[in-house]
Amino acid sequence: MTRALFLIAAVWFAAGFTQVQAGDASAGQTKYENACAQCHGASGRGAGSFPSLQDKDADFVTKRLRQYREGERVGSNTGLMAPAARDLSDDDIANLSAYISTEFQ
Repeated sequence: MTRALFLIAAVWFAAGFTQVQAGDASAGQTKYENACAQCHGASGRGAGSFPSLQDKDADFVTKRLRQYREGERVGSNTGLMAPAARDLSDDDIANLSAYISTEFQ
């Protein structure tokens, strides 16, 4: 009985974790349009010192946004991105990653 409950809990947790990681591209689009497009552009191509988001996979975007959120220095635009990412939730990051990785390929 204990083993069955453990297995059910493990499957439930794994399913929930995967869903959060997958993100909602539609919600990500809304967040992107309101918070990211001003610098990275509506098409994610960037301009000037703002880098392109074209061809970035979800894992890259997720990792980078988490680094910025934690205030970790990851490049010359950290000073601009850290304040922008500071209030992003894990769901926001998953949603943005889903949108960017599918829309800008």
